[in-house]
Amino acid sequence: MQHAPDRSGTLAEFAALLTGAAPHSSDGAEIMIVVAHPDDETVGIGGHLAGLRGSRIVHVTDGAPRDLDDARAYGFETWQDYAEARHRELETAVAAAGLPPTALISLGYPDKQAAGNLSSLARELTGLLADRDVSFVCTHPYEGGHPDHDATAFAVHAACHLLRRDGRQAPAIVEMAFYSAGPEGAVLQDFNSHSGSDCIELHLTEAAFERKQCMLACHRTQQRTLAPFTARVERFRVAPAYDFLALPNNGKLYYEALPLGFEAAVWLHAAAAAHKELGLDRP
Repeated sequence: MQHAPDRSGTLAEFAALLTGAAPHSSDGAEIMIVVAHPDDETVGIGGHLAGLRGSRIVHVTDGAPRDLDDARAYGFETWQDYAEARHRELETAVAAAGLPPTALISLGYPDKQAAGNLSSLARELTGLLADRDVSFVCTHPYEGGHPDHDATAFAVHAACHLLRRDGRQAPAIVEMAFYSAGPEGAVLQDFNSHSGSDCIELHLTEAAFERKQCMLACHRTQQRTLAPFTARVERFRVAPAYDFLALPNNGKLYYEALPLGFEAAVWLHAAAAAHKELGLDRP
């Protein structure tokens, strides 16, 4: 899945859309945001969503693990009730940025299980990208923060590869900063890996920061998880070329410290199987 875009020009064009400095008027329709969970859109790009009211936001999972641990912790008896609550929170959050519910596309995979559905997820994203005139797809880095994040990154890269293989135009992949394991603890809202890609740091205005804090507060069930995400900047970079058949971040995986029950060997098996099924090029 190798592809070498013009990184500096691509990133500058993307940043211009976010900051309103583009030479043409835009409501963000050129951008599709693909994230793993409801609330990831707010963490990654929430401070700029008010200027992207024509964008589409795709959520890979419904945010509701089927083991019911999270659902019951927040007072829900079923995963369906928990998923519905998270979707209502999501709609409220994006409404605070001026986006309508129609901006949201949910693929409905179970939380914590995206890695087990890599091939079908990649094919769904291929169809979504092919059906829309999208110049940029904004998503997670492959950094071992959460297995659903890594699965989403794999699927976006695979979808763009499949589009190019079929002779169709693929959007540039731009990454948002989330979290990963660093040498001295968690790295939050910044990139940990040294990919050689330039990173752009966009400082939020006071109004944008307050709006983002309001959006984060709308995700009421996730307040403990979201509490550390207080940065007044949002960081973006053009995605590097990854080897998804190797562990990210030199094998230092943040999710191994989380109570997810997900092991590195599971990722390696799932990625290899999807790579073969989709007929992707060797890294």
